[in-house]
Amino acid sequence: MPSSILTNGQLWAWVAIAFAAGFLVWLLSPILAPFLAGAILAYIFDPIVEQLTLRRMPRTLAVIFVLLLALLLVVGFLLVVLPLFYKETRMLLERWPAFVGWFNEHASPWLKTRLDFDFTLDVDRAKQYAREMLSENESVGKQVLGSLRVGSLVVLSVLFNVLLIPVVVFYLLRDWNKVLASVDGLIPRHAHAKATAIAAEIDRVLAEWLRGQVLVIFIMSVYYVTALWLTGLDFALPIGILIGVSILIPYVGVAVGLLLATAAAAMEFGTLSGLAWVWLAIGIGQVAEGMFLTPFIVGERIGLHPVVVIFALLAFGTVFGFFGVLLALPASAVLLVALRHLRSAYLAGPLYGGR
Repeated sequence: MPSSILTNGQLWAWVAIAFAAGFLVWLLSPILAPFLAGAILAYIFDPIVEQLTLRRMPRTLAVIFVLLLALLLVVGFLLVVLPLFYKETRMLLERWPAFVGWFNEHASPWLKTRLDFDFTLDVDRAKQYAREMLSENESVGKQVLGSLRVGSLVVLSVLFNVLLIPVVVFYLLRDWNKVLASVDGLIPRHAHAKATAIAAEIDRVLAEWLRGQVLVIFIMSVYYVTALWLTGLDFALPIGILIGVSILIPYVGVAVGLLLATAAAAMEFGTLSGLAWVWLAIGIGQVAEGMFLTPFIVGERIGLHPVVVIFALLAFGTVFGFFGVLLALPASAVLLVALRHLRSAYLAGPLYGGR
């Protein structure tokens, strides 16, 4: 029997396996997210571990070294970014009453004249709110602690998932070659060559996506910080970094960054011209990233139609939650490779009538 043609029994067997696997993923979706995230991180870190083992470092020690390095990078990033966000939050609270006054003086009359919509904000309440938030920071901590007590089960679930990820990464990295050998041993021998070729293509696509995304994030973070700083926005650094990193979550991340930048510019500048400069800076960045940087650096090879991107974000987010949103694009790139080969097999097979 030619290896490219399946019998009806084999075809239906693979269809049944596919449906069973899909049902199992749906059934276990509430607990799969940390394991999926751990597998992706293990895949990313494995080349570094392999390089260290080539230099005669024991694999377990190499895994521990890589995980500690990643932890230091994350902690360093948080130590730099969190104080900045805290500082900018205090500045926003200090300027909140001024923004309310500007809204009542300029925006409210415009709404009344153009839309016959009478809406004003309470300046005294805004001042009182800002004063309480600035002078009683401990109340924020009390509110957070209170919310933690109320939603203790949710907090414990999130904390468990966060702590589970490095454990999964450690064991997968330590036994990575054994895991790959086990998977390789399960592949039917008549399809082994084809499956290996598809896996190699998926590996190339993911590597290209990862390297390209890291470079695009770095370039766009530098651009947004610089561009927003040139507009005179005091919040340029944290908002610029946020918009740059949000490239990992298409459309959603940029929308959040644009909303924050608009709010900050409205409170700081209080004029439409100030807002326009901020919008122009973000708009230029979006055009440059979408039309030039991502196609040139990441490559057309993994390009996905915007409708497919939106569908992938919704589908993966529904099944896997927040991690699913982050993994939607690389997972879609993998599916795109698989669909290419399925399409080729379909066009060449008897079902289509090619031969």
